[in-house]
Amino acid sequence: MEEPSTTAKIDELDVSILRELNGDARRSYRELAKALGVSISTVSNRVKRLEAEGVIAAYVPVLDPKRIGYDGAAIVGVKISRGKLLEVQRRIGKDERVFGVYDVTGEWDSVIMIRFRTTRELDAFIKKLVAMENVERTYTQVVLNIVKDEKRVVL
Repeated sequence: MEEPSTTAKIDELDVSILRELNGDARRSYRELAKALGVSISTVSNRVKRLEAEGVIAAYVPVLDPKRIGYDGAAIVGVKISRGKLLEVQRRIGKDERVFGVYDVTGEWDSVIMIRFRTTRELDAFIKKLVAMENVERTYTQVVLNIVKDEKRVVL
């Protein structure tokens, strides 16, 4: 994900609206307005501005991966040929099982987060990854337990 060119200016009311939406993004503007003690039009205008400025990037349901068949997760470090980082990362990111692609410091150039249904599926992904042009080597850590996996940006 590319960094935005500027940081949006948000005030305390914006933060309060975002906190409320973090709790339940399906709440109506009427409910939000009542909870915050402002008018419905104020909430509507603020939310539209926050969307237009990219502060609110999308509304998505938070799914439980296990309930839809993804029994495993892995963290994969990737060493990538010099000068090909973004190109390789974008190719990796196209896989629907990949839920995170990060530039990192240290020994590895990128860290990939992937969900998989079976170890056979993970094995096939890793073999495909290692065979990818400009991928020099990888390391894989299978996630045993998830203690915390927060999807929201906490304000």
